[in-house]
Amino acid sequence: MKKQELIHLHGLLAEVCNNYEGRTESTVEREKYETLGVRPTSIHKSKTDHKEAVFALTEGITTAMGNEEQEAEPVSAAAD
Repeated sequence: MKKQELIHLHGLLAEVCNNYEGRTESTVEREKYETLGVRPTSIHKSKTDHKEAVFALTEGITTAMGNEEQEAEPVSAAAD
């Protein structure tokens, strides 16, 4: 994947993250992402930096969605 494509993907994932948090009560864990200091607009950063940021965002989003899914699973009722 080219650096420009990776930056575009990074921007899309940042939008997905913001949209997900806005539509649900869940929050995405961004500590790892924030410590990297790489934003989609950081075009001077290396391809590797953007790749790490994409992985950190993806991990945060999927973890939040997984946690939400576990909370939404119905509890089976005891048979009468």
